[in-house]
Amino acid sequence: MTTLTEIEARAKKYADAREILTRLVADLEAACEALKREALPDIKRAVARASEQHDALKALIESAPELFVKPKTITWHGLRMGYMKGKGGIEWDDPDAVVAAIQKLLPDQAEALIRWSAKPLKEAINQLDVKDLKRIGCRVVDTGEVVFIKPVDGEVDKLVNALLKEATEEVGA
Repeated sequence: MTTLTEIEARAKKYADAREILTRLVADLEAACEALKREALPDIKRAVARASEQHDALKALIESAPELFVKPKTITWHGLRMGYMKGKGGIEWDDPDAVVAAIQKLLPDQAEALIRWSAKPLKEAINQLDVKDLKRIGCRVVDTGEVVFIKPVDGEVDKLVNALLKEATEEVGA
């Protein structure tokens, strides 16, 4: 028959094992943070250099669109570059005016197109045709040819891409 003393002894062993595990995980996290802090200055410098090179390459491509007629893209050194059709987007200057226009002109779609905070829902409005977009005060932008530069391998580290995107957006801002 099991006694409370046996259960308490087993509880002590389990608590000790959890304490060791907790300490090991904390040590691992501290070591990872130390490595990150040590590597971060070099990573930031590398991001800045890569961002500068990206912007210089983009400027060269933009200065010579005639070189990218047929074919519209070229692959060199593991990078595909050239021109492609822009994905486009929707912009508006006054969200309140767009909401008012939706409520007036498209009342049956208002619930799907407007968030409770009374801001236009870009994802839903993106489904409207150009005529309705114009009626509610929106305009379609960036649908022409745009420059792109992408690694061919497709296995580029997400962190590196995020850092480069952030750096190039900061330069463009």
